[in-house]
Amino acid sequence: MLVSMMIVKKLTGQTQGLQCRFRKDGDCKMARVKKSETFTKTCKECGTPAIKNSIECTSCGTELKTSNGMGTVEPIKSKKDIEAMKVYLKSKSLRDWALFVLGINSALRISDLLKLNISDVVDENGKIRERILVKEIKTSKSKNFPFNNNVVNALTEYISTLPFDQIPLFASRKGEESITRQQTHRILSETAKKCGIKESISNHSLRKSFAYALYEAGVDITRIQSLLNHSSPKETLRYIGINQLENDRIFMELNL
Repeated sequence: MLVSMMIVKKLTGQTQGLQCRFRKDGDCKMARVKKSETFTKTCKECGTPAIKNSIECTSCGTELKTSNGMGTVEPIKSKKDIEAMKVYLKSKSLRDWALFVLGINSALRISDLLKLNISDVVDENGKIRERILVKEIKTSKSKNFPFNNNVVNALTEYISTLPFDQIPLFASRKGEESITRQQTHRILSETAKKCGIKESISNHSLRKSFAYALYEAGVDITRIQSLLNHSSPKETLRYIGINQLENDRIFMELNL
């Protein structure tokens, strides 16, 4: 049982009830946990450390939200930080680099990224497909979108190094199955720290970073809301971490 894999130790602070944002039907074994302001959590299977003030559901992979309705995993807001993470990841693993590039350019959830096979992105002629069709695990909706140049280049370089008989796109070292979301959490979290990023960065940061970059580029918030399948623009703004200080910055920098 997944709960038995986790050690949650209360250190200080008042505990808060946390609830899995998407799995409210009881199927998620980690749907309800307790969290203190300061805590430690270690997975006995992969040794994944927790991020302070952030918990991701280890059963279904979605971000847990606090009682105020907001998650604590942040988008990577600086393009400089994004490039720094790309450089670091590529120096360590082409697989992890390609996963990061695809994730941050597609808004796919980590569960959808990790279910991809090589045949999903490579055609019968061995070329990277121009676009991809994905049926989302969470919503069961189909998502059809094109690959931009950065994704094509990353996938081309990465896939050229893979064994011809590998099936999963982002396989573990054994090559038979995809890496786990616990592994990707650890990879992203540790990379962010190595790059000097102080915010809580994890799997869900890829999708949030995609949305935040669109917002910064001036894309209408209702368009971003539609891409993320949110119920309101307010939810989308909260999701990507737009707070009052950033709204104030817009007014201060306008100077017409």
